[in-house]
Amino acid sequence: MPNWEDYKAEAKGRGALALELYVVTSVPAAEPAAVKAALPAHLAYQRSLEDNGQLVLAGPLSDESGAMMEGAGLIIYRAATMEAARALAEADPMHRAKARSFTLRKWLVNEGSLNIALGLSTGRASML
Repeated sequence: MPNWEDYKAEAKGRGALALELYVVTSVPAAEPAAVKAALPAHLAYQRSLEDNGQLVLAGPLSDESGAMMEGAGLIIYRAATMEAARALAEADPMHRAKARSFTLRKWLVNEGSLNIALGLSTGRASML
């Protein structure tokens, strides 16, 4: 497997976006009551990261069938380094309370498209 920085340079060289983000997969590590108890502080923390531009996207994941909540979640951060992204994840009240555990990975965004519709008078937004 290639070195991360070498691959990133190669991707940029071929014209890809090569946007480096950080992805956290978070899973329950305690009883549901512990997760529920940490939820208000977790949501407030996520909101603060959103307000200061560090949170890209976040939300729960379904089970593999798509029919049930599994309890796993996905969080995507903007950060300068892996260490800075790890600090964001570790500071999350869910993780601090040990209600959830997480894995952290770099994500190199190279392909795809994103369309956002924003209703200025309605305050509604949709993403396609």
